[in-house]
Amino acid sequence: MPKRHYRVSTYRAQSSIGYLMKRAHSLMLDVLEPVLERHGFTFVQYVILSWLRDGIALNPKDICLQFRHNSGALTRVIDQLAERGLLERIRRDRDRRKVELELTPAGREAVEALIPLVVDKLNLALADFSSTEVHEFLRLLLKLSSTLQTAVEPQSAEPRVAAVSADQ
Repeated sequence: MPKRHYRVSTYRAQSSIGYLMKRAHSLMLDVLEPVLERHGFTFVQYVILSWLRDGIALNPKDICLQFRHNSGALTRVIDQLAERGLLERIRRDRDRRKVELELTPAGREAVEALIPLVVDKLNLALADFSSTEVHEFLRLLLKLSSTLQTAVEPQSAEPRVAAVSADQ
């Protein structure tokens, strides 16, 4: 039986890992969104471009699943990025329903220009952490992601999270 770190009798939402991760995510958005908006992008647009750049998700379905975004809303965002010439839809086989997304040269240039701004804000968020603490934090987040991925997909032998480093 797994160790029980939480107890019903003492549980408080504000000290749960779910609440704390969601709160940190919300605050990170509060830091990132104004910077991205000044450069003409929303956070969702940035995520799509950076995920395409890094090969995290290559089609709308995978982006929807991983980002937990509504497919209709995501289609509108993809349409906006395509209209701006930042990505294109590619149909690679006979099934016209299967679409891959690919950055255009302008899309790659745009996301590469945004990355230094994002890196600056990530460093700001971690300013009070030592290098050792950052590496341990990332290690623990990967461990948590792997554990949760196994709980979601117990048949899957390979975790879908990739090893990351703060230096990346």
